[in-house]
Amino acid sequence: MSSKILATVNGWNITDDDVYNEISQLGERGKKLMNEQGMQIVLDQLINRKLILAGAKHDMLEFDKEYKSQLALLKDELLTKYAISKTLSGVTVSDDEAKKYYNEHINDFTAEDIISASHILTDNEEQLVSLRDKIIDGSITFENAARKYSKCPSSENGGSLGEFGRGQMVKEFEDAAFGLEIGEISQPVHTQFGYHLIRLDGKSDSKTYSFDEIKDQLKAQLLQEKQQKAYQSRINQLKILFPVDRY
Repeated sequence: MSSKILATVNGWNITDDDVYNEISQLGERGKKLMNEQGMQIVLDQLINRKLILAGAKHDMLEFDKEYKSQLALLKDELLTKYAISKTLSGVTVSDDEAKKYYNEHINDFTAEDIISASHILTDNEEQLVSLRDKIIDGSITFENAARKYSKCPSSENGGSLGEFGRGQMVKEFEDAAFGLEIGEISQPVHTQFGYHLIRLDGKSDSKTYSFDEIKDQLKAQLLQEKQQKAYQSRINQLKILFPVDRY
């Protein structure tokens, strides 16, 4: 289907394809413009740009010395990017290459234990002892106690810290949290931040990801590594052809 001409500025046609292409370049933001009003806004912008271009040509700005200087810089930058894309265009990673790497490095694709936990943080150990008793006997929920007494920003979420693995929390907190059973509430735990009551909310055992689960991510990683090697190889070749002097 041919494009529909929506406007003409000084002999230049602006089509519906031009409007769609402009919107598509906006990504997620462009979705809000995929309606009659939004397309009119984009069309107006394209008309304005054509008017600016027509005025620039009429004023012969393309012959300005400053414009020529900027144009030369842009051309060099574009040529550099094009040369890099040509260098990397032939670099690919096959499923077989990715599978071979996976089999040789399978230990790298094992996730450690992950837990989710909530906590209440105060400066008063005795207060936490009392709160723990009240939570256990049902006088107050853990979440409400966190909202009322915890000085951690997580109090807004009822004390929830979400998921984390080993090495992401201070050692005293981590040791206590990983030692709990699901639903169990710790005794007060002292860290550099104060005293914590910790509740274990969930636990995921370590697992090895299958090749299919991480294939796309692995291929992207290997592709980046191969592209970097190809880029560096090209740089090394060019250093032989063209001298580089550092001062």
